[in-house]
Amino acid sequence: MKFATLIFLCMVLAGSPLRASRIVTDETGRTVAVPDHPHRIICLVPSITDAVFAIGAGDDVVAVSDYVKYPAEAMKKPSVGSISNPSMETILSLHPDLVLGMPHQNQPEVLGQLQRFNIPLFIVDPHGIAGILHSVVTLGQATGHEAQANVLVSQLTRRIETVRTRVKRLPVVNVFMPVSYDPVITIGKGSFITEIIEAAGGHSITSDINQEWPHISMEAVIDRAPQALLMLRGGTVTIGALKDRPGWNVLPAVKAQRVYYVDKRVDFPSPVAIDALEDLAKQLHP
Repeated sequence: MKFATLIFLCMVLAGSPLRASRIVTDETGRTVAVPDHPHRIICLVPSITDAVFAIGAGDDVVAVSDYVKYPAEAMKKPSVGSISNPSMETILSLHPDLVLGMPHQNQPEVLGQLQRFNIPLFIVDPHGIAGILHSVVTLGQATGHEAQANVLVSQLTRRIETVRTRVKRLPVVNVFMPVSYDPVITIGKGSFITEIIEAAGGHSITSDINQEWPHISMEAVIDRAPQALLMLRGGTVTIGALKDRPGWNVLPAVKAQRVYYVDKRVDFPSPVAIDALEDLAKQLHP
């Protein structure tokens, strides 16, 4: 960090006293001192933004990261920059009394800097559907919206169980979801999207791969012979285009043009992912 920048940050921080009166434990096991009612919250990851707004704390958010999409009103908030490397100057100039981040989205150096400046930093690390629900609860605790978070979790749980009950005795639909086509990247056992597919009455044919986002060869895809694809709605790659791609054009799913669609909601480990679950279940089992 440049000396002039360091001086600027210290001056900004000096003008922003932090009044903490509660101790909470984040999802990495860190204890964090936070105000009773944080009113200057910064969300460093879009999925956190979605969850914070969903529990009714949106009015307390003073800034978000780039690529926020849900909910729509969150897009009106100013941005502190990229997810991995936001502007520390911007963050400190906003005098936050709580910053919310994620360990695999935000760079460790950024999270470390926030802690060195004694800014209350609460980290969530959701994995799977249960992890999404748990993060809603912990974010409720951190932001002082615990009651609203518990209500939301009850609502989301009922919606998930309603879908699971409806599809329980129906034929399971096997799908292959390409996240990237060249190189081929898909979803593995550790991805929460795999659980979303399962809950919707489907089965990812790469759920046996013990990685969240595994790279696999085109030969491996051909060997697995997917009967259906799960693709991004409105994406740049279409099922029609795959008919002209070597390797892809021999897949049973492409030959039969059997495809289901998800939108960006499925990328968010937050409440909006349950919307994606319900939408996918309707497609798999009309």
